[in-house]
Formats: sequence, structure tokens, C-alpha cells
Amino acid sequence: MLDKHFEQTEAELKAHLRSRNRVDRLMHVLGFLSAFFALLFLAVILYRVVSQSIGWLNLRFLTGKLSIFPEKAGISSVIVGSLLLMLVVIPITLFLGVTTAVYLEEYAGKGWFHQLIRTNISNLAGVPSVIFGLLGLTVFSRFLGLGSSILAGGLTLSLLVLPIVVVAGVEAIKAVPGYLRDASYALGATRWTTIWRVVLPTAMPGILTGNILALSRAIGETAPLVVLGIPALILKTPGSLMDDFTTLPIQIYYWTLDTVLTPEYANLAAATIVVLLVLLFTLNAAAIVIRRKFARRY
Repeated sequence: MLDKHFEQTEAELKAHLRSRNRVDRLMHVLGFLSAFFALLFLAVILYRVVSQSIGWLNLRFLTGKLSIFPEKAGISSVIVGSLLLMLVVIPITLFLGVTTAVYLEEYAGKGWFHQLIRTNISNLAGVPSVIFGLLGLTVFSRFLGLGSSILAGGLTLSLLVLPIVVVAGVEAIKAVPGYLRDASYALGATRWTTIWRVVLPTAMPGILTGNILALSRAIGETAPLVVLGIPALILKTPGSLMDDFTTLPIQIYYWTLDTVLTPEYANLAAATIVVLLVLLFTLNAAAIVIRRKFARRY
């Protein structure tokens, strides 16, 4: 009787393992197919964009000024506007994001108020970008009188991506091993010295990863800038942070709206998308190189 019970239990166990193996193989196949189709659609989109940009993406297009005539249009002022916008966004998000993460993880208590702040910061990452555009329009454009300048746009996008930087910074600092802090304190270092010399250098790869994600989102945003009233046609190249400007996503957006009346605008939009992708990949590559240097050093 006991042997029969063991045989039945062993058979049930083998049947259960076979069922789990079948489910595992099925999920593996589904995951592979999902990734394959996602990459396939991405490849099709990239092929369509690149093919439409052929013949339009040239030196004249990169160095020329915007024009209502497709054959004369260029995006030099648009590229300058996008770079100046990032010149505002990067230092603000890096400074405020890192300092906020350090305060929340190293100085703030662990009570309900601390948890409330962290929960609200995490929730802000899911707020629609157009809401930040309305906030920027009210505070920066009208109350502070910055209008549709580069500074107003940069401050608005900084608020938009700041929660991403803070959350990534908190998780990176939390991942620093506790024995490194203990060793620093054992050598007589103060809390700030420990944070500056030990915690931040160790957490910097994770912090820079958060900044890469934030920068990737900021450089491709359109809705907040549309709410701010950023124009689509700027004939003058911006020379300061208080000048009016336009960006690559804004220009792509407006060109795609006019493709019905002017089909050539679709080619201009495709060429601008290629430039935006190259600029995004360049900025991300630079950030990844910096992150790896910190990772090897510490």
C-alpha cells in the first residue's frame, strides 16, 4: 500500500513537472515572438523613415533655415534650439534630482512623511506631459514673464523628467552596500564626506542611467512645448536662453500636419526624424561612456 502511494505521488509530481515545462516553453516562445514582432515593426518604421529622407537629408538641409518652401527648408535653427533646450534641462535635472535623492535616502527620516513624499514623486512620473505644459505656461511663461523662451521650455521639461531622475537616484543610492558607509565612518569621515566621497561615486552609474532615460524623454517631448506656444517657423537662430525657439519634435509635428496640402513635408519630417535619432543616440552614447568610466573607477 505504501509503495503504491509513493508511485502515485511520483507520477503526479512528474505530470506536474511536465505541465510546468510545457508552460515554460510556451511562455518562452511567446516572449520571443513578442520581441521579434516589436523589432520587426521598429525595423519597418526605420526603413520607411530612412527611405523617405533619402535625397532630402543633406548639408543644405542641416545648415539652412526654415522656409515655407520644402525645397529651400533647413533645420539649423531647430537643431540649435534643441541643443540649447538640453543645455537647460541637463544641469537642472542632474542637480535637483541628485540632491533630492540624497536627502530622501540619507537625511530624511523613514516615517510616514518620507513615504508620502516618495509616493508622490513616483506618481508624478505618470502625470500626462500636457499637464506639465499647463504648469509651465502658468508659472514660467506668464507669472515669471519668460514667454516662449528657451529658458521657459527648459524649466518646464525639467519638471517633467525630474521624477524619473529622483526615483532612479534613490534606487541607486539605496543599492550602495552598507559596509562602504560603515568603513568610511570607521575612518572618521563625516556623513557629508561619506556621501560625497563614497556613496555618490558608487551610485553614479545608476544615477546617470536615470538621467539618460530622462534626457531621452525630454528631447522627444512635444505636448508641453505646444502648450507653451512654441512656434513652428523660426527664421532667426536663437542666440540666448531668452530667445524664442523651436525644436526637432515640434517641427516634425507641424510638418506631418501639412502633408496633405504639401506632400513634400513628409520627406522633410522623415529627414528631421533621422536627425533627431542621431542626436539622441549621440547624447545617450556620451552618457553611457561617462557611466562606464565611473563604473570602472569605483
